[in-house]
Amino acid sequence: MLERMDAFFEKRLDGYDEHMRTNVDDEGQFYAFTAAQLPKCAGANVLDLGCGTGLELEEYFPLNPTAQITGIDLCRPMLDALEKKFPGKKLRLICASYFDEPFGSACFDGAVSVESLHHFTKAQKIPLYKKLQESLKAGASFILTDYFADIQEREDYFQRELIRLKKEQGIEDDAFYHYDTPLTVENETDALLQAGFGSVEVLNRWENTYTLKATK
Repeated sequence: MLERMDAFFEKRLDGYDEHMRTNVDDEGQFYAFTAAQLPKCAGANVLDLGCGTGLELEEYFPLNPTAQITGIDLCRPMLDALEKKFPGKKLRLICASYFDEPFGSACFDGAVSVESLHHFTKAQKIPLYKKLQESLKAGASFILTDYFADIQEREDYFQRELIRLKKEQGIEDDAFYHYDTPLTVENETDALLQAGFGSVEVLNRWENTYTLKATK
């Protein structure tokens, strides 16, 4: 049965960090690699989309202890867990959908998202990425680490399945439900470019998980 996104992650809070550290391919590498791509300047203002419990921040704060983080996530208990991990750090935590929350204009030195955006379609992502691009300072980058569909047919299949399951279960609202619908790297790149990013490059890959860098 499909579960609403916030409820899905709230139920799995206990053990979530351990699951991500042990059951996700090469997690030990990609969290550290992602953090290493974020700005190192003192007091860097960084936006984290779908920040969860802050696994990427565990790797980032040792590299930049004065960074200021704006973290957005649907699940309040995960934000509470993140806040407890980092006493004394500059955190602005927002319990909301990053599709709805305003980001501001040219205010962030960088942005990041890890294992969050594979739940949404290309059509949903383009306006989100446009808003994100506008929130970055000139020359700043968005670092996206996520897993992707290997071929177009698999992307299409996942999206058809979500539609089928919602219809089968009588779900008619517009809330987000937990079901993975990853894009191909090619479609993700195109969404970022359509949103106004000047360049997108693949920085690394671990099987179906990639790190992309989209620069304003």
